[in-house]
Amino acid sequence: MGKNIVEKILEAHLVSGELKKGTEIGIKIDQTLTQDATGTMVMLELEAMGLKKTKARFSMQYVDHNQIQEDHKNPEDHIYLQTAAKNFGIWFSPPSNGISHAVAFEHSVMPGETMLGSDSHTPAAGGLGALAIGAGGLEVALAIAGEPFFFRMPSIVKVELVGKLPDWVSAKDVILELLRRKDVSGGVGKIFEYSGSGLKNLTAMDRHVICNMGAELGATTSIFPSDEITKEYLKQVGREQDWKELKADSDAHYDEVERIDLSTLEPMIALPSSPGNVRYVREVAGLPIYQAYIGSSANPGFRDFAVCAMMLKDKKVHDRVSYDVNPASRMGLYALMEGGYMAYLIRAGARLHQAGCNGCIGMGQAPATEKPSLRTVPRNFKGRSGTKEDLVYLCSPETATASAITGVITDPRTLDMPYPKVKEPRQYALVSNIIAPLPHGKSAEIVKGGNIKPLPEFHPPQDHYRLPVILKTGDNISTDDISPAGAQVLPYRSNIPKISEYMYYRMDETFFDRAMKIKHHGSIIVGGKNYGQGSSREHAAISTAYVGVRLVIAKSFARIHRSNLTNFGVIPFVFVNPDDYDKIQKGDELEILHVIKALKADEPVKVRNVTKDEEYLVQHNLTNHEKDYILAGSRLNVIKMRLQKETHQAQ
Repeated sequence: MGKNIVEKILEAHLVSGELKKGTEIGIKIDQTLTQDATGTMVMLELEAMGLKKTKARFSMQYVDHNQIQEDHKNPEDHIYLQTAAKNFGIWFSPPSNGISHAVAFEHSVMPGETMLGSDSHTPAAGGLGALAIGAGGLEVALAIAGEPFFFRMPSIVKVELVGKLPDWVSAKDVILELLRRKDVSGGVGKIFEYSGSGLKNLTAMDRHVICNMGAELGATTSIFPSDEITKEYLKQVGREQDWKELKADSDAHYDEVERIDLSTLEPMIALPSSPGNVRYVREVAGLPIYQAYIGSSANPGFRDFAVCAMMLKDKKVHDRVSYDVNPASRMGLYALMEGGYMAYLIRAGARLHQAGCNGCIGMGQAPATEKPSLRTVPRNFKGRSGTKEDLVYLCSPETATASAITGVITDPRTLDMPYPKVKEPRQYALVSNIIAPLPHGKSAEIVKGGNIKPLPEFHPPQDHYRLPVILKTGDNISTDDISPAGAQVLPYRSNIPKISEYMYYRMDETFFDRAMKIKHHGSIIVGGKNYGQGSSREHAAISTAYVGVRLVIAKSFARIHRSNLTNFGVIPFVFVNPDDYDKIQKGDELEILHVIKALKADEPVKVRNVTKDEEYLVQHNLTNHEKDYILAGSRLNVIKMRLQKETHQAQ
């Protein structure tokens, strides 16, 4: 039997396990990606390990999330990241150089390689045929240190694309169609591999859009073949030598098959406040809007801006609408300026922002309270925009711009204009200002500002817990709910004690104070389905451990957050009977006996509700590696103990 693309890449990088669905495998990582919201933790972890130089083939640190410099915190962290990266042999992309995924696409992603990034949208690199996975910062730090990445072998879903997109329909509508079908947890434990005759009608950047937002399905990653379209893009960015063909065998096996006829798609939109709340634009047309926003990691391509510019040529944005243009990279912005497209946008009334994530994660561009904002960003979780009571809709650049012109949500097919045709540059000018690391054997001072605090200590579990339920959440709680983004919070990303003060503050302003009062005794969080979806930021897990939460019991977990919890010693239990979730209330006292034995076994564990005199069964589903991490108090403790042992033996 032939192999699919995923199997070919995994087989070439496999260091442990076998490619059997549901079993743990370890793979070698070729390339790593870290950004500033998560990278400070990675650099602190590398320092704690005593690493000298990266052992991955290529590593880059990006500054794209925290670029607002309203005080000393962000610029001091930027200095720390640059000096640390320089010492560890890691390339550095400075502020306003662009969003990590777009810059990596331009400069470093290679077909057939593996990539691990401390950002949940790392799978965007799958648009060039790389197997790219988002993970917690500690896992990326370990990959930088040359360690394998361990995860359970996912099932492989073949997505067969046929036909050609109609005018006014673009790649964003393709992934929104998949979200309409499968919602935000429909991809958990799966990798989506795209194929079919429709591939020839999608550019490399179209594929980037689809792979980027595959993260919103909960997927492990998404990937496209490396074909002539891939080759043409690499030629445009001066990297034709990095191309190689990569395709599935004709008799390859897949666990599931999904089919999308591109020619039948129409403009789509995700309503507040979930990427899975998808409707046809025509169904909600006419609703007044107050902001339209183009750009972000989900729509970073040249055509995503150029088409909008042509739509606005000789037009003005509606006077009620703030039309925000968020360039994805310095190189892309330069090409748009060189082609004259930025002039059309600025004349039409656009507000131009620096290249970076910006409003996507609440760093500026926040909308007014309960005033509809149409955005081409990947997520619209409540409050992520920086406004607590926001109304963020996700859509294509065409829909966002059509609505900016009319002032109401508008199906772009109804505009009285032909669909703009734009031609990408044959060659992009390489205007990026990426900074090279120090050569091997060289070092310099790592500069730390006062806001950077050392990691807290993580302790092994006790054998007997009798703890209160400090919080009970609903389904699809995101890491933005647990540890919010935004201009107020993210500057504390290198200061766990301070950033922990904001845990769950949008849901329960009393959470932190209540948790800290009983920190040394401990507490439990009870969650619904898909607990911890969204961003990979490990602060959500580190802060959970810091405030004394010993266990999280949920109906199910999102992959990355579950891994992050185990990495920092918090036990993730799942209800054997999901209905038991309804029986537990905040404040109930839960008791678990023989925890150490339970962790080592693979059998269900009894949880006694002391308050209600009831018993429930939970299970942990931990791999052998994850058991070791929790029993040691954290994965970092495991690495420290191993390094200490190796040093002792060397002496």
